[in-house]
Amino acid sequence: MAPALLPAVALTLLSAVALTLLSVASPAQAAGYRYWSFWQAGAQGSWAYATQGPATARPADGEVNGFRFAVSADSADSTRPRTAPDFAALCADTPAKPGTKRIGVVIDFGMPADAPEGEAPPAPEQRTACARVDPAASSAEALAAVAKPLRYNSDALLCAIAGYPESGCGEQIAAAKPTASQSPSHASPASGASGAQQDTQEDAQAAQDTEGGPSLGVLAGIVAVLALGGAAFRQSRSRSRSRRRRG
Repeated sequence: MAPALLPAVALTLLSAVALTLLSVASPAQAAGYRYWSFWQAGAQGSWAYATQGPATARPADGEVNGFRFAVSADSADSTRPRTAPDFAALCADTPAKPGTKRIGVVIDFGMPADAPEGEAPPAPEQRTACARVDPAASSAEALAAVAKPLRYNSDALLCAIAGYPESGCGEQIAAAKPTASQSPSHASPASGASGAQQDTQEDAQAAQDTEGGPSLGVLAGIVAVLALGGAAFRQSRSRSRSRRRRG
């Protein structure tokens, strides 16, 4: 390679490195969705994300269904209901009756940070009930028995429970907002009292701090890279002049 071309090649490579550092330092914001997620009681008093929708799921007598309104990127990121799925507590005041089944229902309206603009979660934010329904009833029918009005869109997606939210349905938003801890609380589900809630102000501030672009350290590194490129260019030109004078 000719000596005269070396400075240009060096600067091109250094510029590519700088652009790469900038792209890494400024990751794109992940999209999230605001929606009602559907849960079923799992092992040892935990929640498991449902593998089918409430309209097709047909729980057996003694099972518990949960619904949580939150902003999530996908099912792996979904926030669980904060009340534990305890059927014995949920249906303690609803005796068994021949020809019916009992389904425990937990409804978590989520955190204010997850509410659509101009709305707030209804109080109490966590509600529980015991639905006594036909043995062939679906989870959607059990929910309708205790939390009307429900709202669905044209694709049969559950949009609102007990009228919340008033508008919107699974809409995409710029980025997921901070929510409460996913661990269910052990507040008495029979009373429907709200469990412990995580303060999200610090999380929100931390998210804002990381969304402002490259850090000072990254910018300093870019400046150093460009400075080295300029120094190399000037040194190469000085050597070229010296060779011409000697010639």
